[in-house]
Amino acid sequence: MAEKLFENRTEEELWVLYKKTRSPELRDKFVRQYAPLVKYVAGKVAIGMPHNVEFDDLVGFGVFGLFDAIEKFDPEKHVKFKTYAVTRIRGAIFDELRSIDWVPRSVRQKAREVEDAVRRLETSLGRSATDREIAREMAMSTSEFQKLMLKISGTSILSLNDVWYTGEDNDKVSIVESIESPQSLNPDTIVEKDEIKRVIIDAISELPDKEKKVLVLYYYEDLTLKEIGKVLEVTESRISQLHTKAIMRLRAKLTNLKKGIM
Repeated sequence: MAEKLFENRTEEELWVLYKKTRSPELRDKFVRQYAPLVKYVAGKVAIGMPHNVEFDDLVGFGVFGLFDAIEKFDPEKHVKFKTYAVTRIRGAIFDELRSIDWVPRSVRQKAREVEDAVRRLETSLGRSATDREIAREMAMSTSEFQKLMLKISGTSILSLNDVWYTGEDNDKVSIVESIESPQSLNPDTIVEKDEIKRVIIDAISELPDKEKKVLVLYYYEDLTLKEIGKVLEVTESRISQLHTKAIMRLRAKLTNLKKGIM
């Protein structure tokens, strides 16, 4: 009976109706409709994760994000639900991964060391540091540095989900949300939103060309690392290295810039 009530309404009308009524039947309809989105996001997150992270677990974590997205979605903000839900689903997955602390402490420490080295070098050089320069700063060979980039690739994806901004009602926003959908920030905080968006865009524009392309293809065009490898005609492991370096560089830049705007 409830399904018939929803039959001839547009999705926009259904969201307005749900916001007014909080109908359990309508909520269940949205859950069924967007369940494939959870598997899609979990699939993207699973790439580059160690084997001890199970895909089904990621899906389970993501379902909580979908529930959260359905409850908090505001159709009046003129953001597509799918765009909004992706960031909430991914955020829920990473929150859970962070809580079970799946990254070995030694790997996390190395990731911090790389980020610190990049920040020091690029601040003093005034440009992007090369692999050789970063390796020298860390007292290792270039090949050792490249192997390290592969080893810490999972942490770089996780680090993009660190909280970058906290809006009204403690509504947290991560760096990756700012990259993908800056419009999803609370419109009441327009000054902060525009400043964050500018900082992110400036930081990305200063990345080396190949690293910039990897970020654009991965976060905007939604390609996998394997697909990006085919586009750029290099191996998937090389793309993983480029992605990790891009994130380290981006975080290093944002750490400096954030100090200037907070």
